[in-house]
Amino acid sequence: QLQLVESGGGLVQPGGSLRLSCAASGFTLDSYTIGWFRQAAGKEREGVSCISNSGYRTNYADSVKGRFTISRDNAKNTVYLQMNSLKPEDTAVYYCAAGQLFSLCVSAPRRLEVWGQGTLVTVSS
Repeated sequence: QLQLVESGGGLVQPGGSLRLSCAASGFTLDSYTIGWFRQAAGKEREGVSCISNSGYRTNYADSVKGRFTISRDNAKNTVYLQMNSLKPEDTAVYYCAAGQLFSLCVSAPRRLEVWGQGTLVTVSS
């Protein structure tokens, strides 16, 4: 069974940092584009960042550019999202997802093939 499991969420004060992890089981990530998405309470899901299977291409939402960094370690079958300078508006459930095409991650994430269950990030003082 193909699964993605997110971890690393929690409560952090504004200005703080967290690193989210997305680990795969049942398949290897090295041939997949991985995306991070988030959904705040009462809002639609939005894209945060995507990384190609090689790691050479990345994409970020304007709201997180300069603060968040996506990376991957294919040897560990894991993708990371380093989140710095967190703001209350970053509060959301964060999901990772895997798909074959980088373009789908950016423009049609509903077509991504495997989704995790999410991890909650709360930014509050």
